[in-house]
Amino acid sequence: MPEENATGVIYGMLVISALLAAESGEHDGYLDTFASAAIATGLYWLGHSYAELLGGRLASHERLTAEALRRALARDWPIVRGAGVPLAALAIAWAAGAARETGVTVALCSGIAGLIAFELLAGVRARASGGELALDAGVGAALGIAIIALKIVLH
Repeated sequence: MPEENATGVIYGMLVISALLAAESGEHDGYLDTFASAAIATGLYWLGHSYAELLGGRLASHERLTAEALRRALARDWPIVRGAGVPLAALAIAWAAGAARETGVTVALCSGIAGLIAFELLAGVRARASGGELALDAGVGAALGIAIIALKIVLH
């Protein structure tokens, strides 16, 4: 996990999992599903980087430079890396010949498992007690349940 921007990895994983849950019934094939999720990943990354950069420039009265833009995009690249977890799972399911809906479910489960794993990793690193680790896992699972609920409600 990239220590410098773990937030971005988690954000990317969460957002793309939610997107796949929301749109999983909207496309006929893997290519459309994968392409829309990949495009959304790029838009979230660019949008997040742009918003932070522009907000900072508005507050500091600085000019836009290519270097500032490069730094902002590099800082937020972990969003793309986090989204890569469910996207990779979707691609693997596609390559394995699984039905598209099965592939989406595998992608969602990989994103949810990643969120729970990061929660537990944070707890272990903080030397959490057993009860605190259960809370960590519960928070990750709650986000996972919300993603699954989104899928159920929209389909």
